[in-house]
Amino acid sequence: MTKNPVYASPKDLISNIKNTMDREKIGKIPVLDDAGKLIGVITKTDLKKAMPSEATTLDIYELSYLLSKMTVEKVMKKNPITIQKDATIEEAAKLMAEKGISSVIVMDGEVLSGILTKTDLFKAVVDMFGFKYEGVRASVEVSDGAGELAKISRAIADVNGKIVSAITADGSDVSKRILTLKIIGVEKAKVEDTLKNLNATIKDLR
Repeated sequence: MTKNPVYASPKDLISNIKNTMDREKIGKIPVLDDAGKLIGVITKTDLKKAMPSEATTLDIYELSYLLSKMTVEKVMKKNPITIQKDATIEEAAKLMAEKGISSVIVMDGEVLSGILTKTDLFKAVVDMFGFKYEGVRASVEVSDGAGELAKISRAIADVNGKIVSAITADGSDVSKRILTLKIIGVEKAKVEDTLKNLNATIKDLR
């Protein structure tokens, strides 16, 4: 997550908030009251909705005056969606997908702790897949029984390989799992031979 995020006061002018969003390249700002309690959130979408349409009957001076006086509390959404900082990445991703949101406010109890965005989740996935390592990426389908990953790990270790990432997914039926492994320290051909000797179905190897 992004720690110590930019936040707004309900009395802040939306013109200033728009400038802050543009300058910081962010799309969501938590709103805290004078006691530091989270009371709302304001997004770029909220700002756009607050702007008068082209069909407004206001002249340019009236429009400028209106925008110069409009505050965050008039535009913000109350009771924003939050998650605790000790939640898992899986829980955060599920929440964001279910709610259809691109970011979520992270709390430490009742205290604002940070903001987690889809970009942050993407970076976490990159780390989980071990993309920063040069090595062999293998996707195999195995039985959904106990000890399958341990069996593969031992076999890879026996040829001086090291698994730096392991991700699982549903297989072709309920009795199977897909394992996607990032393996370093051993050549692709040796990985292929090792997996074949284990009777694992190789889905992808590169």
